[in-house]
Amino acid sequence: MGFLRDHQQWRGSLKNVFDILKKRGFIEQTTDDEAVRLLFDRPVTCYVGFDPTASSLHVGSLIPIMSLAHMQRQGHRPIALVGGGTGLVGDPSGKTELRQMLTLEDVKENAEGIRKQLAAFINFEEGALLVNNADWLTELNYIRFLREIGRHFSVNRMLAAESYKMRMQTGLNFIEFNYMLLQAYDFLHMYEKYACKLQMGGSDQWGNILAGVDLIRRAGQGTAQGMTFPLITASTGAKMGKTAQGAVWLDASRTSAYDYYQFWINTDDADVVRFLLLFTFLPIDEIEAVRDIEGADLNAAKTILAIEATRLAHGKKEALKAFEAASGMFGKRSIDPELLPGSKIPRSITLNVQNLHHGHHLDHVHLAEKCDPSLVPTTVVEPDRLKEGIPAFKLFHEVGLCASGGAARRLIQQGGGYVNGERLEMFDYKVTYNNVNKEKMIILRAGKKQFHCVKVT
Repeated sequence: MGFLRDHQQWRGSLKNVFDILKKRGFIEQTTDDEAVRLLFDRPVTCYVGFDPTASSLHVGSLIPIMSLAHMQRQGHRPIALVGGGTGLVGDPSGKTELRQMLTLEDVKENAEGIRKQLAAFINFEEGALLVNNADWLTELNYIRFLREIGRHFSVNRMLAAESYKMRMQTGLNFIEFNYMLLQAYDFLHMYEKYACKLQMGGSDQWGNILAGVDLIRRAGQGTAQGMTFPLITASTGAKMGKTAQGAVWLDASRTSAYDYYQFWINTDDADVVRFLLLFTFLPIDEIEAVRDIEGADLNAAKTILAIEATRLAHGKKEALKAFEAASGMFGKRSIDPELLPGSKIPRSITLNVQNLHHGHHLDHVHLAEKCDPSLVPTTVVEPDRLKEGIPAFKLFHEVGLCASGGAARRLIQQGGGYVNGERLEMFDYKVTYNNVNKEKMIILRAGKKQFHCVKVT
């Protein structure tokens, strides 16, 4: 097939992590491109802050996570800072109203959940650090902080920052006004304690990062740099990590490994190469070599993307289970060995289930055997509910195949709703006990790729 075209210009030439991140699409802006690049000529310490507003990060957080992982792979020391202290204040960046105030207990619980997820990408046993800014921010003496840190900040310059300008229109709370000072102080603390010379973050953090760089200079400590990542959206314009069913979480208890795999499998054709560069560690030359593929080869590349991304977040075992479950739904898959050979995924799998892509009738008895709750999303219903029947559109919404009852109606009216492989003709079709197979299952399908098993107790 000739996937490995002549891309020798990339092979082995990108040794500086700045060049790697640039080529892969991670960098939006820096305080000074050449200065940042020179930092990486020798081992450097860098950090990214994570907001503990939830007990799990989501796919939208993968860009900073992957950047830290690239740093570690290239011999640098990454630090993940959990904002246990700043989380008690709330970052106004990108928000039009005051964030919900968290308790100290909330922040501690959320921080522990985030730590577990980061550990799947970053090896804390080999130099990487996880710190919580509550350890130093909650101990600050307010008067001393104002005299030693606050005197370096110009209110006029702070109000010119984009994060504050947006909030000035709706009302900026004084507690939020302090956020920039606290994040800048974080950078100073990291610089002094860990010799950390680079802070990275999302594009909405640019003003806060610059404030930290400036504070380090004004406090007479030296020179530091900043880098931001672009806001990643799908080619459709949708925000990364958002689906009709809600956020795609890294925590398996919120988004199962199977659903996580399905999120990546459903990548738009136009995004496959970009997402392979951003969300896998496959070699750049291999990814560039498949830029022009289409059809079945492109679908195979999506499969590799889904397995690699799921493996990073949930481990190899769960990734292969999701792959096998999806193959059980869609039949035999075969992937050319020359396609992205750096991936060590299975190149073929054969299961006794006919391929739905070609419109063949679905043997739902065989499919039910694949409806292992650890593999395929499953909802349990009481048999009494099926006596009178559950309207199909309500059931599709209830199990999470559609975001709302209205969305479920439209799906079915457009011919995209199936029960046990049979296309629904009416959105209010009553799903009853007659639809239950001998395995006590009802298999729902939305579109070509979204399955859900209803198990009757």
